[in-house]
Amino acid sequence: MPDFPTQVAECRNYLLRFARLQLRNDAWAEDAVSETMLAALARPQAFEGRSQMRTWMVGILKHKIIDILRQRQREVTLDSGSDDDSADPLEHMAFKADGHHAQMPADWGDPEQSLGSRQFMAVLNACAEKLPPVQGRLFLMREWLELSSDEICKELGLTPTNLYVQLHRSRLRLRECLELNWFGRAHTT
Repeated sequence: MPDFPTQVAECRNYLLRFARLQLRNDAWAEDAVSETMLAALARPQAFEGRSQMRTWMVGILKHKIIDILRQRQREVTLDSGSDDDSADPLEHMAFKADGHHAQMPADWGDPEQSLGSRQFMAVLNACAEKLPPVQGRLFLMREWLELSSDEICKELGLTPTNLYVQLHRSRLRLRECLELNWFGRAHTT
């Protein structure tokens, strides 16, 4: 088994992808990951082995990202690409004009069992990385960083309505991706 510093170093690429997706600024992402790694190396006894090393490191990184967002809130910008300005084609595929589902969602069985699967988590991460940048960032802030809607709106200067629309779109896209790549196919846990 590799020594502690080697295990920390092996998490760097994953942490950097996560930070870049959240911060949309390479320099800030590098800073957050460096601070995370330094914090971990400064207190190796804090890692008690109750989770995987990467999970523990992401927990530290979440706090570093929140700190950076708060410190640099005036510098944070969101792309206002055409995705926000145009109609979301996924919404038209998922619902009829009367608001009912065009097609009922697939039976997901026991979602809690899937959450324990490494394969499922890999598919979920891949689906999250495929989200449009704005939606991916907002989804991660809300669901993985566990920031409140009010905090996100304040940090990024969004209206609550815009935030809810973007989160709705990201959840629809994630659902579609998971149904295509996990729940709609045979898999082993």
